[in-house]
Amino acid sequence: MQALVAILYREYRIQITNMVWIFFDLFLPLGYLLIFGVGFNQLIRGQVVWAGEELTYNSFFLGGILAMAGFGSASGTAWAFFTDRDNGIFYEILTYPLGRAQFQFGRVLFNMFISLLRTILCTAAAVVVLDVPVRWELLPWLLLGTAIGTAGWFFFFSIFALRIRRNDVFNTVMNLFYFFLMFASSMFYPLEAMPGWMQALAWANPVTWHADFLRYATLGIGEGQQLLAEAVLFCAFALISFWAATRTLQRQE
Repeated sequence: MQALVAILYREYRIQITNMVWIFFDLFLPLGYLLIFGVGFNQLIRGQVVWAGEELTYNSFFLGGILAMAGFGSASGTAWAFFTDRDNGIFYEILTYPLGRAQFQFGRVLFNMFISLLRTILCTAAAVVVLDVPVRWELLPWLLLGTAIGTAGWFFFFSIFALRIRRNDVFNTVMNLFYFFLMFASSMFYPLEAMPGWMQALAWANPVTWHADFLRYATLGIGEGQQLLAEAVLFCAFALISFWAATRTLQRQE
């Protein structure tokens, strides 16, 4: 427990030295929701169909923006893993009296706290400003989905942050993941509007699983069996990523 507290305190001290990063983590997704959500809402005249229900685009987009925020925040935290290793601080930390899994888990705990706070702010703003009909009784599921999603993506990106040695290669890989995983998913648009081949890619994409669950957790809409399958698949993805990231971390010298 002391090791986790130490890592959490370290993350806190790093973050408060540059409050701009915390501001962007908390409020940039809200800006995307208000700007892009309102813009697309006007462009498509407000209505999309998802899970057999007709929704405003703002309602549909809320789950997507929450998934995007967790995805982006996790990739940023993994990038910090890479820079720590690049400048040597990472190897110094490995000499401290704490387990390597504790080191990894401590970093993700702080990131999860920021993600939960961001989710509450974004959801409240969607209700007040955009009239999204959020089901507040599902808030525990929303927070659980946010926490697991943030952790899963952090562990996934950490694998590459720990394995890749060159800065240019790391940035290229991360940008490719960012572009492909975001746009070949249900984050911005219902899958039914996609070409068949792209639908197949999107259904195999963990971003789609996460975004769909967050839509259910905000709106209470979704197909039960499909949502259960997506939730199980994403949990499996998170566990496999944690296992792979931990093994990679244990092999660091």
